[in-house]
Amino acid sequence: MLIIMKKNADEASLDHVKDFLITNNFDIHQSTGANRTIIGVIGNTETLNTGKLEQMPGVLQVIRIAKEE
Repeated sequence: MLIIMKKNADEASLDHVKDFLITNNFDIHQSTGANRTIIGVIGNTETLNTGKLEQMPGVLQVIRIAKEE
């Protein structure tokens, strides 16, 4: 799963999303570019509510990666 943060997301919003994921036993990989920060979520994300993540301050988009068959 990828979480794309808004261009103007502040550090507190980013920390809130990361803390939520870590508290729920997910590993994360943060990639910070010139215009966007992307958080890669590592683990079984099937139980993760994308709607709840999309409601968090600073989140632009949540992309679920399809399982390989």
